[in-house]
Amino acid sequence: MFKRVIWIILDSVGIGELPDADLFGDVGADTLGHIFETIKDYNLPNMGKLGLGNIDGIAESIKKSDATDHDIISGSAKKLEPVGIYGKAKEVSAGKDTTVGHFEMTGIWTKQKFPTYPNGFPKEIIDRFIEESGIPGVLCNGVASGTEVIKQYGAEHEKTKKPIVYTSADSVFQIACNEDVYSPEELYRICMVARKILVGKNQVARVIARPFVDKNGVYTRTSNRKDFSVEPEDGNLLDVLNKNNINVWAVGKINDIFCGKGINKAVHIENNMDGVDKTLMLMNEMDKGLIFTNLVEFDSKWGHRRDVDGYSRGLVDFDNRLPEIISNLRDDDLLIINADHGCDPTFKGTDHTREYIPVLMYGKKAKSGVNLHVLNTFADIGQTIADNFGCKISMGTSRLEEIWKNNII
Repeated sequence: MFKRVIWIILDSVGIGELPDADLFGDVGADTLGHIFETIKDYNLPNMGKLGLGNIDGIAESIKKSDATDHDIISGSAKKLEPVGIYGKAKEVSAGKDTTVGHFEMTGIWTKQKFPTYPNGFPKEIIDRFIEESGIPGVLCNGVASGTEVIKQYGAEHEKTKKPIVYTSADSVFQIACNEDVYSPEELYRICMVARKILVGKNQVARVIARPFVDKNGVYTRTSNRKDFSVEPEDGNLLDVLNKNNINVWAVGKINDIFCGKGINKAVHIENNMDGVDKTLMLMNEMDKGLIFTNLVEFDSKWGHRRDVDGYSRGLVDFDNRLPEIISNLRDDDLLIINADHGCDPTFKGTDHTREYIPVLMYGKKAKSGVNLHVLNTFADIGQTIADNFGCKISMGTSRLEEIWKNNII
């Protein structure tokens, strides 16, 4: 078995619409394909070497791009002999957001959608939130872009001390405050009040603290964001590993997504590259177990903001760091890279998109050039990890026998 698994989530890097995309208004979405179609001479050679361009259907999805014949990710990608294991996974849960995606990866099947509030939150929720948190009121209470809402309401917030409350097409209750008006710790306390209120039929997937700063009228969100997710069910991968004395160390928002449950150590990150740095740091420290990393900027900074250039640069930056990650792998390590949903920066609106996710694996004790084709649920990834450590979760099919070089489990 692999002694350690390094699991990196490229948050929102989808690779084409799922068969049920019409139910989510996402027909035609293709995060990675449309980036290739938009950006000239675009290339991700290191992920390509692992097999990104060989995933079923991906070469066709980007055939309109200007990638040249020698590029790793292009219409000619199938000529390559990748050193990694590759495939794509579809989502069975009712949703297309971070919480639902990560939960499914670890064996939690969300069968009912979390509630959304396209017209803002009901008066009874807001009134109770104001009373129990002790705040003077709220601003906005509607669907809004996170960057635009602080521009629109930032000055009024600073004057009145009323937090900015807003939502999106996702199941989220977001609270934005200037760090000079409410410290991050005060904002977190307010968020925990909202989390306590938002239960039952109003159980949103996440309450999100969105602190920002004001520098001469320029409003900028800080890295002190914190998510207060709905608690995961017992029996998920992290819980099972923890109960079997297998270390689970979290990098980035993983700790928030799982409310700290089943996690032995967690580190905060400033951005994607800091997330890579912290992952490498933990790789130098851990002897056995799972390092679970989320790189959120693809989603929060570029996907939702429909910033194709930023998204493409972010992918190149990660691709450039991949050789460093691989060079730090031990002989008995398994590297897994996948996404949790899509967020096509060329698509309508600012919402996530219902897409397949890429799945890439690599290890010195793993086979090379294995095509996993289509994983029927994200939970196949979690079940593979569980199987590796001699455990089992409630859903998903392990692919360990297909990837272990000697087929000795």
